Amino acid sequence: MRIAVIAPGAMGAGIAQRLHKRGANVAVTLAGRGPASAARAAGLPQHDTEASLVAWADVVLSILPPGDALALADRLAPVLGGRNDVIYADCNAVSPDTVRAVAARLPGVRFADIGIIGLPPMDEDAGPRLYASGEAASALAPLGGWGVDLRPMDGGIGAASALKMSYAGITKGLTALGSAMALAAESSGAATALQAELAASQPQLLAALQRGVPGMFDKAYRWVAEMEEIAAFLGANPAAPMYHGAAGLYAAIAKDRANPRPDGEVATLAEFYRRQA
Repeated sequence: MRIAVIAPGAMGAGIAQRLHKRGANVAVTLAGRGPASAARAAGLPQHDTEASLVAWADVVLSILPPGDALALADRLAPVLGGRNDVIYADCNAVSPDTVRAVAARLPGVRFADIGIIGLPPMDEDAGPRLYASGEAASALAPLGGWGVDLRPMDGGIGAASALKMSYAGITKGLTALGSAMALAAESSGAATALQAELAASQPQLLAALQRGVPGMFDKAYRWVAEMEEIAAFLGANPAAPMYHGAAGLYAAIAKDRANPRPDGEVATLAEFYRRQA
């Protein structure tokens, strides 16, 4: 099984390195990628272009920021050309409607819907869980022999993405709430009192936010599209606008992260979640 991983971001490179170290025939491409990707992909077999990588592969794992999922399928459609000997696995944090749209861009190609839950694999840890649905999901079982925790689930294309949206809506939604209320408390002069009250009445929640909020800063740019996908997943649910708001908050944090301000969102949140009650 020849496995192409697109692209070597934190999760993609982590999964590709896990597969490579456990003996799988895996490759990546650095086309259009920067020095950070090159460092993460060190030691991995490489192709010069996406087209040559995909033409070589039996399995394509698309692991991208969610806003890039459809564009990748469009770029690869001419290369895949309806090949039914290739499995295309969309592993992105997208809504069921979006993953079905990705599949529609690749007619004739065997397709699996994968929702990744957890952090990139490191060293010998268990790594993230890859929940897989759709007809081609069972054909990806060999990945389990190379250190990937693949978990087939019932349902067709869209089922795994629905699970991912539901889970991320809770976890990343909570991070957005913790960020929004901390910023509001800081701007209103209530930050010290809020931190003390959380420490007294919600110590586990505070501990989770102290880990999760600072850990979000470098990922906020990727979470913008994910929040919009969650809003789309909710559809007419009255809670959907919450996630549009979360997308706007993460966009502001990402902008501040790129060009930090002393009184910006990142500095303010970092100070709030460093403060000891």
